[in-house]
Amino acid sequence: MTDGVAERSRPRDRILETAQDMFHKHGIKGVGVDAITEAAGTNKMTLYRHFESKDDLIIECLRATAAKASRIWDEFEAEHPGDKLAQLHAWVRKASELLSADSRGCDMANAAVELTETNHPARRVIKELKDAQREKLVALCRDAG
Repeated sequence: MTDGVAERSRPRDRILETAQDMFHKHGIKGVGVDAITEAAGTNKMTLYRHFESKDDLIIECLRATAAKASRIWDEFEAEHPGDKLAQLHAWVRKASELLSADSRGCDMANAAVELTETNHPARRVIKELKDAQREKLVALCRDAG
C-alpha cells in the first residue's frame, strides 16, 4: 500500500483492505497469510487476533464486498427515487463500467469459482450474498415492468 493507508489505518482494517486487494489481484489461493501480513505491515499474531483463520478473513472480505454492493444499490435508489426503470438502467451501466474497468472481474464470482470445495466455509456466505443480490435484481426488474 503505497498511499500511506497501511501506516494510518487500524490493524484489522489494514489487514482486511490488504487481503481484499491481494485476493482480487492474485486470487484467494494465490495469496498466503505471510504475504498478507507483510503487505499490511503487521504480523501473523495480529492477523489471528482479528481473524480466527484465513477462511474467516476470506469471509470478512466477501462481506465487505457485499456491503460495497449494497451501498451501490442505495446510491441507485437515492439518485432515482421511485423510478425502478432508471435504477435498473443505472445498475446495468454500473455493472458494465465495473467489469470494463477491471479485467479481474467480480470478487464474489471469482471466489465462487476458486473455492470449489463444497464444505468450504465461504461457500455458504457466497451463496447467501449472491442469492440476496439476485433477489434484489429480480425485484428491480419486476418492479421496473
